[in-house]
Amino acid sequence: MDSLSYNTPGLLFPAISLLMLAFTNRFFGLASLARQLLEKYRETKEELLLAQVRNLRFRISLVRFSQSFGILSLICCTLSIGLVSFYNLLAWLFFGASLLFMILSLVYSLLEIHLSTQALKIEIEAVLKENLHE
Repeated sequence: MDSLSYNTPGLLFPAISLLMLAFTNRFFGLASLARQLLEKYRETKEELLLAQVRNLRFRISLVRFSQSFGILSLICCTLSIGLVSFYNLLAWLFFGASLLFMILSLVYSLLEIHLSTQALKIEIEAVLKENLHE
């Protein structure tokens, strides 16, 4: 196995940072939307809003997992860089773990995006039903 250099795990830092920023923005957007929907549900008690809130609750948990795996990826990447000089095999293992956590983070993000489209579908169907009845 070739020696791991500082450059290889160092390439992940900008990618992980951008992912974490995107996940954080996504979380804040979902949290704001959840608060709005909950307030509207308290006023109207519409069943459609309750379905949206349930969907949002699960999507927020997916973003939380995405963020958690991103943080673990960053930790492993940092450990990998720290171990390059001392114990190269362990540095490779942490680099591999960092890549694995990044992949898991992206998979959870992909799941959240798919749920997001389902939520939009619920909204669109509700609007279309209202317009058909008018």
